[in-house]
Amino acid sequence: MAAIPPVCDFGWKPKDAVLPGVDGGIHTVLGQAGPKGLVVAFICNHCPYVKAVIKRIVRDAGDLKKAGIGFVAISSNDAAAYPEDSFPNMRKFAEAHGFTFPYLYDADQRVAKAFAAACTPDFFGFNAKMELQYRGRLDASNKEEGPADARRDLYEAMLQVAETGEGPRDQIASIGCSIKWKEGA
Repeated sequence: MAAIPPVCDFGWKPKDAVLPGVDGGIHTVLGQAGPKGLVVAFICNHCPYVKAVIKRIVRDAGDLKKAGIGFVAISSNDAAAYPEDSFPNMRKFAEAHGFTFPYLYDADQRVAKAFAAACTPDFFGFNAKMELQYRGRLDASNKEEGPADARRDLYEAMLQVAETGEGPRDQIASIGCSIKWKEGA
């Protein structure tokens, strides 16, 4: 079932967390920031919305790095209920799509809860002070990849954040599969 996250809570500051990465390392989420900011993306392996845009996510992460914006992806789905989202399958997914950024596993879902992540993909864009400035979509794609010339909403918003420290006031929410919470979560 599709989920839509709330609008951007401008200025919200996240708490850092330490999570395992598919590269075998242990990473801090906020430690992935570049000098001009950070994008934290909640994704997973099985979601058709993520699958439709994964090439664009990898492209935009690489392009944002050149602008001084770091990028990290986190999977928080219940892997027992959704085996395609297991840690070993995360590693395969990252390799198959040429991730150039850390892909971290939030097994106990505490990071997703702290961020109030709603769906996959769900993007959080922070400025250099780690203040939330963007909570919107990647582009106009849905379950199918949008047109090649689609406006790059996340990318353009984060370029503005890199230049001014502030995100655009008009943002279109992402849409995707709901986070697959563990029973009782």
